[in-house]
Formats: sequence, C-alpha cells, structure tokens
Amino acid sequence: MSSDAAAPVYPLTIDGDPTPPLNRWLWIVKWALMIPHYIVLGLLWIAYAVVTFIAFWAILITGRYPRGLFDFNVGVLRWTWRVGFYSYSALGTDRYPPFALRDDPEYPARLDVVYPASLSRGLVLVKWWLLAIPQYIVVAIFAGGGWTEWSGAGNTWTAVTSGGLIGFLVFISGIVLLFTGRLPQAIFDFVLGMNRWVFRVVAYATLMTDAYPPFRLDMGSREPGDAPAAADTGPEAAPA
Repeated sequence: MSSDAAAPVYPLTIDGDPTPPLNRWLWIVKWALMIPHYIVLGLLWIAYAVVTFIAFWAILITGRYPRGLFDFNVGVLRWTWRVGFYSYSALGTDRYPPFALRDDPEYPARLDVVYPASLSRGLVLVKWWLLAIPQYIVVAIFAGGGWTEWSGAGNTWTAVTSGGLIGFLVFISGIVLLFTGRLPQAIFDFVLGMNRWVFRVVAYATLMTDAYPPFRLDMGSREPGDAPAAADTGPEAAPA
C-alpha cells in the first residue's frame, strides 16, 4: 500500500538498513537459499507483465491505474527488493526474506510506491519506451544483462539487480566481508543508491508514476529526508 505520510523525494521509496552481525560465509551460498524465491518471483513477474498490460489500457481509457492491480505490482517490487537486499543486490542482512507481497515493517528492506490519483493518457503511450531510453542506458550499466533482458524480451526479467556494476561491487563487498568481517560502508551506500535508481526506473517504465526518475544517486540506507538508520558504523559480520 502507498504511504500518505510526508511527500517523498520520488513516488517510489526504498530503504535498506544493514543488520549486523553478518555471517562471513553465508553470502557464498545465498544463491542456493534463494532458489524458492527465484521460482516464485519468476511467476510473479509474469503476472506483473500481464497486470502492466491491463493497466496500460485502463490508464489510456480512464486516466487511472486500477488500485488492486497497482497494489499487486507494488507487492511484487517489494518482494523483489527484499530478496535482492538479502542476496546479491546488497548483502545487507542475513534475515531470510518473507514470502509475502504485503509490507513487513519488521524486515530491514522496505519499498513503497505512492498511488497516483491520476495518470496522463498521453504519456502512457511513450514513457515506457521513448522517454525512458536514457534511463535504460544508465540502468543497463548498473544492473547489467538482467535489465537488458527485461526491456527487450517481452517483460521476462525478474528484476533482481545482481549483474552489472551492482553485482560487481556487491561481490567486492562479499570478499571484504569474508576477510575483514565488515561490509565496506561506502560501497554499501553507493550500491543502495544504484538500486534506488533502478527501481525508480522500473516503476516509471511500468506505468506506476508519471514522475520522471531523477538523474541522481540518492545514496545510503534511507531515502533523503528519512530518519537516519539506527546503526551508522557499517554492517559487521558474525564471528566465523
């Protein structure tokens, strides 16, 4: 569900609070632990594509995104972000993500999208391909082949941003974690900023907002203007 609190910097908001201690070795096998989530997300993203197609016509005719469909797609994005934060989009927590579309205030990774009262009938025809082209180029650098596959092969991407620059830097963070027991804070903050950018573009390209994603990295665990995370000393590892 969308929040009616203070207006966010962008209609899609992402938070990801690191939860030390982190196990030094667990990140190496998280790909296997995530297999059940990947299977479910594959199905959910097929549904996401179908819902977006239906929403396209609803917006074109009525100027509104049907609320039930909107909430479902927000749930898919939310689930995807929790999986990415646990695994190879951030390595920010060792708490296993829940199998749920709804918001979980207790989980350290959260995502929300403000429900739009109305959407432009004209923009819906061009924003997802023409207007978003510069954003696709940036996101392809951040997220790698996963985004390229989604945008060019019929909405098949699962949106777990684990390739590209994000994947490379998260791998470096994993190596540092393995040997030092800590995730490097500067890399973690930078990775969160890239993830934030990617998901903003996803929301825009899949018709959930008319607000064009800013060409700006909002780095750190919290959205600009949010309260600071409880821990600001960097994610630490559990004893090996």
